[in-house]
Amino acid sequence: MKIAREGKITEEMEIVAKKEQIDVEFIRKGIAQGRIIVPKSNQRKTEPIGIGEGLLVKINANVGSSKRVCDIAGELEKAKIAVKYGADTVMDLSTGISEEDVKLIRKQILDEIKVPIGTVPIYQSALRALEKKGAVINFDEDDLFNVVEEQAKEGVDFFTIHVGVTKNIVNYLKDHPRMMGVVSRGGTFLAAWILENDLENPFNRNYDYLLDMAKEYDFTLSLGDGMRPGSIFDSTDYAQIQELVEISKLVKRAWAQNVQVMVEGPGHIPANEIERNIKIMKSLCDNAPFYVLGPLVTDIAPGYDHLVSAIGGVIAGLAGADYLCYVTPSEHLALPNKEEVKRGVIASKIAAHAVNIAKYGKKVSDWDYKMDIARKNLDWEGMIKHSIDPELSREIHYRNGEIENDVCSMCGEFCAIKILQDALDKRASKKIL
Repeated sequence: MKIAREGKITEEMEIVAKKEQIDVEFIRKGIAQGRIIVPKSNQRKTEPIGIGEGLLVKINANVGSSKRVCDIAGELEKAKIAVKYGADTVMDLSTGISEEDVKLIRKQILDEIKVPIGTVPIYQSALRALEKKGAVINFDEDDLFNVVEEQAKEGVDFFTIHVGVTKNIVNYLKDHPRMMGVVSRGGTFLAAWILENDLENPFNRNYDYLLDMAKEYDFTLSLGDGMRPGSIFDSTDYAQIQELVEISKLVKRAWAQNVQVMVEGPGHIPANEIERNIKIMKSLCDNAPFYVLGPLVTDIAPGYDHLVSAIGGVIAGLAGADYLCYVTPSEHLALPNKEEVKRGVIASKIAAHAVNIAKYGKKVSDWDYKMDIARKNLDWEGMIKHSIDPELSREIHYRNGEIENDVCSMCGEFCAIKILQDALDKRASKKIL
C-alpha cells in the first residue's frame, strides 16, 4: 500500500492487472485508496491476486482439521482439490488434536499450495491455552500476539482477526440475548475471554501493535465479523451493526498505517436484506473490500447449504461484495470431506462467475461461449471439456452407455438441436440439387 501511494508499480500489480485484463494504474490507485488488496506475505512466494472494487469476484475455500477428525494428509489433499476446482485462496482453520498437528498441517499447505493462504490465528492460541493452561479461553495477550507473529513468519498472507468484538458489545449481549448467540468461533473465544476477565479485547486494545506486525510481514488484515448472525432472526441486529461501526474505525486506522485490510460480513441473512447489508458496509468502510460467508438465505437446508450459500453469494456479489467464502454441504453438520469441499468450491465458483458475467460481460463470458458452441454442434467431448466439473459431466453423459446420433439419453431422437439442424441440412441439400 505504501508503494502504491508513492505512485510506483510493483511486479505484483502488473500480474494482477494482466489477470484482470485491466490497466495497471487502476490497480495501483485502488490499492492506494484501500479499495483493492493484494494479499501476499513478504515471507514466501505466491501467485498474487487482487480483491476489491472493479475486479472479478473471488472465492475462498476453508480447510482444516478438528479435535475429532485430524487427517494431516487429507487436509492437504482438500486444499489441492479446492484450488483445482477454482478457489482463489485457501484458509487453514485447523484446530487439530494437538498444536503440533496444527503447525504441521499449516506448514504443508504453505509449502505446497501457491494461492494466498489465510488463517484465524486465535484457533492456535486457544489450542495452546487448552494444552498448557487447561481451558480454551485461558490465553493471555502474549499468547495471541505470539501466534500471529509465528504464523506471519511462516508466510501466511492474510489473517482473520476479530478486532471489532468489544467489551461494550459483549456486555450488551448479556442483557439482550440473540436467537443463536455468537456463532463465530474466534468471536466466541474473545467474547468468553472478555466475560471471564472483564477486560477489553486485546486485539482491539493493542491494535497499533497488530498493525506494526502487518507492516513488517506485509500480511493483510481481514477484520472478522465476530457478531455475524448465525440465524436469519439475528440478521442486521444491534450487535452486528455495532461491530461494523467499530470495524469502520479500524479500517481507517489501518489505512493510516499503510496496512491492507478487508472487512468480513455475514452470515445468515434473508435474501431481501443482503443488498442493504452490503451497502451499509461499503458506506461505513469507504468501499474497502468486502468478504462474505455465503450469505445463507435460509436456515433449513443442512446438507444443501452450499446451494443456499451460492444463492446468497450471487445477490451479495451483484450488490458489491468482492470476495465469497464457500460453504460446503456439511456446514452445520460435520467436518467436510474431500467431495464436499469440491461441491462447496464449485457452488461458490458458479455464484462468482454468474456475478462476473453480469458485471463484466464479454470479459468473462468466453468460457460460456465455448460451451455454447460445443452444445450447438452436439460436441459432447467439447461440452465435457468446458464444463466446470468435467469428470462429473462425463460420468453422467455416458452412464447409460454410448448414445447413437450424437444425442443424450434425456431427449434422444427428440433432441431439439438435432431436429432443427437435420431440417436445415435437408433444406440446404435440396437447394444444392
